[in-house]
Amino acid sequence: MARKTILSYLMMALLGSLGWIGCEQASGTAGESWEEKADYATRVGDAKLYHTAMQKLSDIVVYDIFSPPVASRVYAYPNIAAYEVMAQGNPAFQSLSGQLRDLDSPPAPPADQEISFPIASQEAMFVVARALIFSLDTFDVFTAKRQKMYREMGVPKATYEASIAYGQAIAQHILNWSKGDNYAQTRTMSRYEVRDDVAGRWTPTPPKFMESIEPHWNKIRPFIIDSATQFVPLRPTAYNMSKGSQFFREVMEVYEVGNNLTDEQAEIARFWDCNPYAVKQEGHAMYAVKKITPGGHWIGITKIVTQMNEDDWMHTVEAYTRVSIALADAFISCWDEKYRSNLIRPETVINEQIDDTWMPLLQTPPFPEYTSGHSVISTAAAMTLTDLYGDNFAFNDTTELAYGLPARAYTSFMNASKEAAISRLYGGIHYMPAIENGVAQGEKVGAYVVEHLQTRVGEEDMSMN
Repeated sequence: MARKTILSYLMMALLGSLGWIGCEQASGTAGESWEEKADYATRVGDAKLYHTAMQKLSDIVVYDIFSPPVASRVYAYPNIAAYEVMAQGNPAFQSLSGQLRDLDSPPAPPADQEISFPIASQEAMFVVARALIFSLDTFDVFTAKRQKMYREMGVPKATYEASIAYGQAIAQHILNWSKGDNYAQTRTMSRYEVRDDVAGRWTPTPPKFMESIEPHWNKIRPFIIDSATQFVPLRPTAYNMSKGSQFFREVMEVYEVGNNLTDEQAEIARFWDCNPYAVKQEGHAMYAVKKITPGGHWIGITKIVTQMNEDDWMHTVEAYTRVSIALADAFISCWDEKYRSNLIRPETVINEQIDDTWMPLLQTPPFPEYTSGHSVISTAAAMTLTDLYGDNFAFNDTTELAYGLPARAYTSFMNASKEAAISRLYGGIHYMPAIENGVAQGEKVGAYVVEHLQTRVGEEDMSMN
């Protein structure tokens, strides 16, 4: 299926190029002839073009309703492809081959042709992204506009064609590598077995009572970490609803906090909700509420930060790539624990044993409770960004404006990640151990990725400040 997709894309690109050439040869009217400009490099290398492409990918991730773990994969491979192109054209940066699991050296750029590495980088990102999404028509309309744009920027025809070809070569290299991550095999594995004969085991939750998603995500090949089991967290509190037990106290904490939320706590919970499976019910009708994934939220923060820092194309792609890899490995680590402990959600316990009318502020997502995914992945992403930009990089997070939520201000990335973690208690969907031990798990994943993922030659100082 992926091969057919790439072949169809290459055919579309070829036809587009022929159409461009034909247009040039036809009437020669204004806007159709090929006008090469010596200063085109500055325009094609504007990082805003890459941000726009990443935003389109995020929009499609939301529209296609990818689960949080799958979304992290959709972000990782296209960014890696874009980075591998750019690293080939910048001696200060090194390839990720030999660092990412099973990734071989990429094809070298042709020595006898002029390559625009930003054009090739974006092409590689487009081709890989297209192979991983569902909304192909939407993406094709977006990408097809590039031909006209590059012509108007004055890119030499030979340079454009060589750059597109090189981007496609890198893309195919990354797609071939991606086929070995076991994703296709997990699509055919058994479903999660719901068992109500085991006390404290996860069962589906209202309002849709969806099946648990991605029970085999720990089978996905990691990017940097050794394995899904490298950072197994402390055991969750044993299920015991006897009054006075530790688990009972944790359940009551969720119940009482939920019943006494301040306006600020409710705002924090909604801001970090990031549940792509959220639905609204009106009478007998139920419909999906489009929301960004937790990983997508941190991709949005990466966009904000790189723009604030006025990063060029190379550093922008580097930041997206490092963050997306940290997110992907954090999801693998977290999901491994979710299906090891299979812990019941607060909503189920409270409704069955304390208050059958109680509802959490946020809809409970469809998978086991321990550990908190947002706690794990937010911490790993925040550590990655801290490594790049420093401990005290203050920013306004406007990621959720598109979803009707106001911006929030943070003094650092770790400040934001801590709020993302505690938001799960305010939202009524996690007990405190899942949050606290999830943060610890994310710290281990993040530290390992920061230490072992090297993008710059020498790596003496990762700070860009």
